[in-house]
Amino acid sequence: MGLLEAIVLSVLAASTPLMLAAAGELVAERAGVLNLGLEGMMIMGAACGFAGAYSAGSVIVGALAGILAGMLMAALFAALALGLAVNQVAAGLALTIFGAGLSGLIGAGFVGERIETAPHLHLPLLTDLPFAGRILFGQDGFVYASLALMAGIWWFLHRTRAGLILRAVGDNHISAHALGHPVLRIRALAALFGGACAGLGGAYLPLAYTPFFTPGMTAGRGWIALALVVFASWRPGRLVAGAWLFGAVTILQLHAQAMSLPVPPQFMSALPYLATVAVLVAISRQRGVKGAAAPASLGLVFVPDR
Repeated sequence: MGLLEAIVLSVLAASTPLMLAAAGELVAERAGVLNLGLEGMMIMGAACGFAGAYSAGSVIVGALAGILAGMLMAALFAALALGLAVNQVAAGLALTIFGAGLSGLIGAGFVGERIETAPHLHLPLLTDLPFAGRILFGQDGFVYASLALMAGIWWFLHRTRAGLILRAVGDNHISAHALGHPVLRIRALAALFGGACAGLGGAYLPLAYTPFFTPGMTAGRGWIALALVVFASWRPGRLVAGAWLFGAVTILQLHAQAMSLPVPPQFMSALPYLATVAVLVAISRQRGVKGAAAPASLGLVFVPDR
């Protein structure tokens, strides 16, 4: 039971940065914005988050610094892709390269330093319950924030007028513009929200997952988050399940190596991507290719069938 509890706790921790980053990207893509700079925004959030927490001695300040860094990167992307009509794919890839280099410069002076990670919740009696206690009532604030964020996104998209307008902009921006909705403003705000979530997901790594910063510590999590959005078919509920699945595969890889199982670690690392490809193939065979494409000037964005 102790081993199972440790595995579940590890899965929740590994899935949290994926869930945070993918949540923002889901909203952005629902608005018709494809931001491939997720990896760059996450690593910038990690660098600025650790720098803020180390300098101020506060995890909250670090989290806010990570959010701000992600939003600034997203603002740069919005200025290029929406303001100047640069191709979204090219702008996103450039943002990833830029973020990787700039984060290394910002975090160079903090490599080797350590901080106190985010405290875990402890409720008398409840946290001490066997197995479920630490899982339900012993997580850090980032884990609970990620779940609350997903619930809020679901409510916003499906239960509010603003969410309906955002989805309409993603489905058919021409019709939304004809109805008087500010398409570019809505897409810019969605991109900023995606950047904030990506920055927070990156900040989670040095503030809660590990107590230090290293260049490139996101290790491709931004790309996994992008795949996760497609894996979840742009639905918040499926995204939560997909994040847990991807986190479980990551932890499974580590346990497989620890137990010396005769499974190549490279194969375990590829499992999330293989699962994504398999799901996409299955969806394509069942439904056919459905969706709406944005104009070439704004990049190519496929919006899911409702």
